This record gives sequence, C-alpha cells and structure tokens, in this order.
Amino acid sequence: MLNRLKEDIAAIRERDPAAHSFLEILLLYPGLRAVRMHRRSNWCWRHRLFFMARWISQRAVRKTGIEIHPGATLGRRLFIDHGTGVVIGETTEIGDDVIIYQGVTLGGTGKDIGKRHPTIGSGVMIGSGAKLLGPFKVGDNSKIAAGALVLREIPPNSTAVGVPARVVKLNGRRVEPLDQLDTPDPVAQEICQLHRRVHKLEREMELITMETHEDGAGI
Repeated sequence: MLNRLKEDIAAIRERDPAAHSFLEILLLYPGLRAVRMHRRSNWCWRHRLFFMARWISQRAVRKTGIEIHPGATLGRRLFIDHGTGVVIGETTEIGDDVIIYQGVTLGGTGKDIGKRHPTIGSGVMIGSGAKLLGPFKVGDNSKIAAGALVLREIPPNSTAVGVPARVVKLNGRRVEPLDQLDTPDPVAQEICQLHRRVHKLEREMELITMETHEDGAGI
C-alpha cells in the first residue's frame, strides 16, 4: 500500500504543475484521498462486506465531493484533478495513468443489465463535465473533451468532442476538416431540409392549381 501511495503521489507531481510538495499532495488533494478510500471500500466489496464498503465510499463523498462506487475497478496512478462532482459507477473499469477532471460522470443509461458502465483504457484524459454513459469502451490514450456526452465506443488514440460526442482526431490526424465553431448544427440542418420540402410541396400545389384552372377553362 505504501508503494502504491508513493506511486500515486509521484504521478500527481509529474502531471500537476500546481503541486509543490509530497506533503501537500498527501494531505490536501481530494482526488488522492478518494482513491485511497476507494481501495479500502473495494477490498470490503470484494470480500462481501457490502455495508462497510458503502459506508466507506459515502464517507469519502462527504470528505472529498467524489463518489466512487465500491465495486468500480481503478487502475494504477489514477489522477482525479480537483474532483468535485465526479461520479464513477459500480461496473466502471479504469486502466492505468488516467486523468479525470471535475464534474465527470462515468455512469449508466438505465437500460443495461450486468455491465452498465464504461471501460476506460490506459492513458485516457477525460475533460471537466464530460458524461460517459453506457457499457462501451474508450480506447487507450484517447482524449474526451470537456462537456462531451459519450454514448458509444471511442477508438484508441482519438479525440472526441461534442454532444453527442464524435471523433475528430484519430492517431493524431483530423478525421474531418472542421473545428467546434464550424461544426454544422444538426437542428439548423433539419430546419433547412423542412424548408426545402415545404417549398417543393408549394410548387407542386401551384402546378396542380394551374392544371386545374386550365382544365376548367377548356370545358
């Protein structure tokens, strides 16, 4: 346990330029505290001490603002930065060297049975406020943008943005020549299609009316 703690603190110092000392991280970083408490609650959960496991996890919520279900599987060197509002569901699996920012939800949709929550590969970064809902996988070394809503699998080495999220980079290359400002608005596109359809129907009605008048004039 001591070696894991040293490993976690070293990983935080490497990734967080605001960290000044070992002691500061140990005593003042809620993400580290939440992960440490989860290890105890997960041990209880695996040994079927369910009440004790939930008691520890709920105590961690009160102390850190981070809710990790005791059944979740966390990899090594997980860094939950700031962490307020982070929720990690029961069947979530997280690989090594993952960074999670505040407000992230790794949850379910309410429609699945058994495996209900995401599987996060190693080296993944999940931006603040992102919501990942469902039993899909996020591939190794991928990045989920802040505020993204992810509902399906994300391949390795990719960047996903938007609501719902779409992959805009894969293996370092842009998938489509668009940035977030130039991305088409699906609602606006649908309205334009409706306008075109209405215009077509109006034109057809005009032709029918003209033909009717011509037929009447010829009688």
